Amino acid sequence: MKVNLTNVSILLNEPHFPENIGAAARVVKNMGLGGLVVVRPYDCDLTKILKMATHNAEDVVADMEVYDDFRDALLPFQYVVGTTARKGSQRQALNNPRRVAQELVPISRKNRVAVVFGTESSGLANNELKFCDSLVTIPTADFSSLNLAQAVMVLGYEIFMASVDEPKTFVPRLATRKEMEGMYDHLQDVLARIHFINPENPDYWMRSIRRFFSRIGIRAREVKIVRGICRQMDWYCDRRLESGNDGDGDTNGR
Repeated sequence: MKVNLTNVSILLNEPHFPENIGAAARVVKNMGLGGLVVVRPYDCDLTKILKMATHNAEDVVADMEVYDDFRDALLPFQYVVGTTARKGSQRQALNNPRRVAQELVPISRKNRVAVVFGTESSGLANNELKFCDSLVTIPTADFSSLNLAQAVMVLGYEIFMASVDEPKTFVPRLATRKEMEGMYDHLQDVLARIHFINPENPDYWMRSIRRFFSRIGIRAREVKIVRGICRQMDWYCDRRLESGNDGDGDTNGR
C-alpha cells in the first residue's frame, strides 16, 4: 500500500508575502503533494510568486485555489492538521512533524488532508485551530519562530519521507470538513436548546466535543447518525412545547 501524496494539500491562511506563497508552491512540487490553497493573501503579486516558485512549479501556481473564508477553504477536506509554535490549554496533544507524517500515511489513502499554516507574524489563532483534527509543532532549540516557507518545507519533507514506507494501517474515507461542520453546528444548536451548553458561550464545551470526534475519526454515515439523533431531539423538544409540558413528566404521563 503506497500513500497517495496527491491527497495532501498545503493551506496558507492570510500569508503576508507573495514570496512565501511561491516558496510553498515550490515545496508542493518538490514533494509531490496535491496542491496549494491560499486564504485571504495580503499580497498576491503573481510576478513575485512565480519568481520564487520557479518555472518548474508554475502549474502549482496556476492550479492554486484562493478563498476569502478560512472555514470555506477547509470544507472539501476530511482531515486537517494545524501547525503552531505556541502551547496552551487550547493547543493540547502536539505532535512533531515525523509523528504526524506517519499518521497521515494511512489517512491520506482515502481522505483529502490539509496541512494548515497561519500568518507569518502570529500563526493560527485559537478560533482557527478549532477546525483542526490534530496539531503539530516543529521542535527548535532556543528560538521557536520559523520562516513560513521553512516550516512548509519541514512538514512537506517529513510527509514525503513517510510515504516511502508501506504502512499496514487502514483508515476508511472520513467525513468531509463540510459534513463535520454541519454536524457541529447542528449539535451546538440542539445542545443549547436542551441547556447542556450555555448558548452565550458555547465554545468551551464545543472544543471538547470537536476533540472527541477528531480523536476517533468519524465517517460520513456516522455524521448522518449523529444528525439524526439531533433531529429526533429537536422533534421531541417541539412536541413538548406544543403540548405545554413543563418538564415534570413526559407527554404520555409515564
